[in-house]
Amino acid sequence: MRLSTKSRYGVRALFDIAYNSPHHPAQIQDISRRQQISPRYLEQIFQSLKKKGILKSKRGPQGGYILAKKPEDITIKDIIHATEGDVLLVECVPSKKKKTDCTFSGVCVTQSIWKEASLKLDEHFSKITLKDLCENGQSLGVKREQDHRFVYYI
Repeated sequence: MRLSTKSRYGVRALFDIAYNSPHHPAQIQDISRRQQISPRYLEQIFQSLKKKGILKSKRGPQGGYILAKKPEDITIKDIIHATEGDVLLVECVPSKKKKTDCTFSGVCVTQSIWKEASLKLDEHFSKITLKDLCENGQSLGVKREQDHRFVYYI
């Protein structure tokens, strides 16, 4: 199994919002520049995240994107499920949303291994929050960027 760029970039972009813009909307071009992700692709990813209630947008000159929940309430699992759907290591494992059309389903000796591994991975992602990523970023020395729209010089 390999996570697509949608989920990987989604996690990075939401980390960026939580880390650099915790109290005000973040603009897509700033997130794009800091994370080196195409603004158009970010817009597509953000649509999925908005539909799942993870992200909100605000229109206007002081607008942008803000988290719909606190960083400690948004897990990596939430982001991956919003962008990818179920996390399954192999296609032959049935999930809540889809049945498998594998001819060996029900008699395959390895299917239970893949299902258990998928559940463990899902469980692992559910334990990590955006707050955890922000704390990790801080301990790694990731610099925070102040929003230039709100910095005034006299």
